[in-house]
Amino acid sequence: MAERQPSAQVRWERRTQRPLLALAVAFAVAYAVPIVRPGASASLTSACTAVEWFVWGSFAVDYLVRLSLTGHRRHFVRTHWLDLCAVVLPMIQPLRLLRLVATLLLVGRRARMASQIRLTTYVVGSVVGLLMFGSLAVLSVERDSPDGNIKTLGDAVWWSFTTMTTVGYGDHAPTTGLGRVLAVGLMLSGIALLGVVTANIAAWFIARFEKDNLEERRQTAAIEALTAEVMALRAQVAALAGGPVPLPASDEEAAAPPVPGPRRP
Repeated sequence: MAERQPSAQVRWERRTQRPLLALAVAFAVAYAVPIVRPGASASLTSACTAVEWFVWGSFAVDYLVRLSLTGHRRHFVRTHWLDLCAVVLPMIQPLRLLRLVATLLLVGRRARMASQIRLTTYVVGSVVGLLMFGSLAVLSVERDSPDGNIKTLGDAVWWSFTTMTTVGYGDHAPTTGLGRVLAVGLMLSGIALLGVVTANIAAWFIARFEKDNLEERRQTAAIEALTAEVMALRAQVAALAGGPVPLPASDEEAAAPPVPGPRRP
């Protein structure tokens, strides 16, 4: 029987997975350079902005191509509404910061489609991505705040790490509304990732215990089958020898006469 060929949409997703991941890395670099180097020249800033829009256009084209290749477009839109929001919302200039969140969402969706990427790799990548984007985002909105205390990249990375782990030392905290929104997002993301890791470890232990129990049941069944076979062989040997048929050990103990105890005077 001939193997079922993958659909055109699946083939497109397999071919574009690595290029889109490379574009996502280029987007991260283009977004980080103006924030890490606030005194960069206007030409460098313009080049980074152009790279951001080019990468975003590539993601939009990828969404449209997948939409055109699927046989059920309404179902595709309903099941990929997060991709659509991630592509449409950042086109609004005041919502430029949403490109960070949307890029993470799109890369995560494409990574989950790859069967060779394990859950652990996805979790580690999500943690690194959230730390990097969270640090850059909070630095970009808090650096110019008159009451802010997140002024350097080191402060931003430390704040992101303590926020994602829900430690919250309080030495650095956002003072702007957008910075606090980012803090809420990082806290929720940290809790969710911790839950995924905990569930993964618990599932591993449960699977291990079930495997051990199954192996123990198999050994018990094998021992019982071997015991029955030995008893059958003993019965055949006794029948050939003309003697009494031997009973199992438990039956012998039940059939044995009771041992008389000492007589009372």
